[in-house]
Amino acid sequence: MEYIYQYSWLIPFIPLPVPILIGVGLLLFPSVTKNLRRILAIPSIFLLSIIMIFAVDLTIQQINNSSIYQYVWSWTINNDLSFEFGYFIDSLTSIMLILITTVGILVLIYSDNYMFHDQGYLRFFAYMSFFNASMLGLVTSSNLIQIYIFWELVGMCSYLLIGFWFTRPLAATACQKAFVTNRVGDFGLLLGILGFYWITGSFEFQDLFEILKNLINKNEVNLFFLTLCAFLLFVGPIAKSAQFPLHVWLADAMEGPTPTSALIHAATMVAAGIFLVARLLPLFMYAPYIMNLIALLGIVTVLLGATLALAQKDIKRGLAYSTMSQLGYMMLALGMGSYRAALFHLITHAYSKALLFLGSGSIIHSIEPIVGYSTNKSQNIAFMGGLTKHVPITKIAFLTGTLSLCGIPPFACFWSKDEILNDSSLYSTIFAIIAYSTAGLTAFYMFRIYLLIFEGHLNIFFQNFNGKKNNLFFSISLWGKEGKKIIKKKVYLLFLLTMRKNESTSFFDISINSMCLRLLQKKRIRPFFTITNFNTKKILSYPHESDNAMLFSMLVLVLFTLFVGFFGVSFNYGGVDFDILSTFLIPSINLLHKNLNNSLDSYEFVKNASFSVSLAYFGIVIASFLYKPVYSSIQNFNLINFFSKNFPNKICINIFIEKITNIIYDWSYNRGYMDAFIGIAFNKNIKRLAKINNILDRRIVDGITNGVGVTSFFMGEAFKYVGGGRISSYILFFLFFVLLFFFIFI
Repeated sequence: MEYIYQYSWLIPFIPLPVPILIGVGLLLFPSVTKNLRRILAIPSIFLLSIIMIFAVDLTIQQINNSSIYQYVWSWTINNDLSFEFGYFIDSLTSIMLILITTVGILVLIYSDNYMFHDQGYLRFFAYMSFFNASMLGLVTSSNLIQIYIFWELVGMCSYLLIGFWFTRPLAATACQKAFVTNRVGDFGLLLGILGFYWITGSFEFQDLFEILKNLINKNEVNLFFLTLCAFLLFVGPIAKSAQFPLHVWLADAMEGPTPTSALIHAATMVAAGIFLVARLLPLFMYAPYIMNLIALLGIVTVLLGATLALAQKDIKRGLAYSTMSQLGYMMLALGMGSYRAALFHLITHAYSKALLFLGSGSIIHSIEPIVGYSTNKSQNIAFMGGLTKHVPITKIAFLTGTLSLCGIPPFACFWSKDEILNDSSLYSTIFAIIAYSTAGLTAFYMFRIYLLIFEGHLNIFFQNFNGKKNNLFFSISLWGKEGKKIIKKKVYLLFLLTMRKNESTSFFDISINSMCLRLLQKKRIRPFFTITNFNTKKILSYPHESDNAMLFSMLVLVLFTLFVGFFGVSFNYGGVDFDILSTFLIPSINLLHKNLNNSLDSYEFVKNASFSVSLAYFGIVIASFLYKPVYSSIQNFNLINFFSKNFPNKICINIFIEKITNIIYDWSYNRGYMDAFIGIAFNKNIKRLAKINNILDRRIVDGITNGVGVTSFFMGEAFKYVGGGRISSYILFFLFFVLLFFFIFI
């Protein structure tokens, strides 16, 4: 046991050779390095697999011994200040290590195919490997200063990956928005860390908890200052985990590559805020007002994220707001003191949402050659529909993730979300109503996305295409009749068409690409067509299923989504307790001085779960009723016309429904007007303040400085003619100015 713990300090350093090697290679030998694309990318998967084996061994040790291991060494020692670096291994650390490595490996395998045609392939893997190293360092940190360093590093990697396609204005703006928003949270986190060092004189977690406990028992700490410092600490997780009101960056972060969204903005980095609150929960429990604030912001984020996801047309933005809502559930659980439920939902949601994002990437990958070089089209569900028969495996994977997120048994999120809902009913009736209602909303908007993508008619370029033989559209080869005559110009056009949107703008001839798209529309070509791939010489059909590497990652995540929930089943049957997670979390929960006995008998468990499952099914039924295939086209479906047709005499009801639906749609589609509010309340006011400061600087500050200089110059010029060398004259002038001074001021 000691042997495996002694070498745990290596965990954050194992992935580092990959970004170092890629960076040095691209700087010194760019041509050779670019030709060795996969040879340099595969080691990142291999090294992360080594860490996964390491993490599994640590987890087994934690299960067998239920212990906490910490090792620190001094970095700098001073009479007044001491910095120590080290690593801290407990059950929370083990959970995060397993999560980061398993999801990370699958996303990297997926990315190898997804990003293969991108010019920034190696740069992408360098960023991802460095992110994995930073995230591993964050979760193994033993003190607040060390966490803050890695906290900034994962934020930097997020910035680089969001703006990966920096030639696109939307991506460049999105990464700046994420950077600025997170700087607000990070500044608060830094102030909170310094405040608690002022109180306790330590950055180490265990020392911090023990010293603070003794100070509170002896009544030697100012509770107001303690609450203020706890709030400042909490500001960091608010931004990192996209909690209201610092959530505005997450949806725009979807401008990055889809694998980035799956790993960083769904499973790991956005969970860093949840991890930090869980790590510092013994500290927050000494500030009851902050615990209430955590729960309040959690429930607000739950509802806000769900309502903002209702009308999104961008598939990744819809999933992003879903992530925001689920992170709100975790924060709500932590605010209620439900440590186990929050971590359980963190695990189940990470696998389920990673599966959904990889599924969305497979869908985008499938239709991009048809809709062309346009993110707005390739991610817009208005250009999808009827993809079931073309991407059947992706459909199964996406449906599995959807059912899990909706809370349908026996999928993973059912077990964890249901526990949070039960705890909310014990904490607050209002919170319980909102939490249960949002569970129904989650089922509604997730099945809305699913139905609009996979059911109904194929909706790319042409609505009402259903693939029947008597359809007006027909299928031809872009190479000419029977695909036999290949023209070089068409080969180049087709090459541009098959390239992904992930290419930098400079690599594309947009005018030729647009001409090829116009050729498709002019010939009334059916969206389901065949082309020849350059490298493999294979005949590909679009829309088509993804390659095996991408499907492998999704299918493994399907298995996790199906079975990982049983790890934390919280009921006993026949005297046998199935709650493995609580036993695993004993060391961490002991720090909270809480009772671990959360298990229910099977009858009570089914009774509690029946209501949440009923709400989920209700949301699914409503979504199926509104977005069934006959209404699958977003442009053609009008909820008001539907009700008017079925209730022609209910004018008042129709008017009421129209107003309500318009309000909800506008609220959701415009993202809660938060961007407009920030633009008015902050951006314009900051510009005005900058102009005022500019005027003050030029007229007042510079004016005083320049005025003193000019005045001194003229006074010197004037007085040089006064000086005649007679002392009596100097004394007379001196007395004159002294009397003038007394006359004015006295």
